[in-house]
Amino acid sequence: MAKENKEGKTKSFVLRIDNDTMEAIEKWAADEFRSVNGQILYILNRSLKDNGRLPKKK
Repeated sequence: MAKENKEGKTKSFVLRIDNDTMEAIEKWAADEFRSVNGQILYILNRSLKDNGRLPKKK
């Protein structure tokens, strides 16, 4: 069952990532007091927003 958050339901999936990239994300997350998962979501959402790829809010 998907968890609820502010925006609605979330989906889980497996992500394979190389060690160097993961270490960089872990450090970045720690620097900004986020979990690694939260940091990855932040990076993805920021990229989607910057590139006009997020759906328009109702």
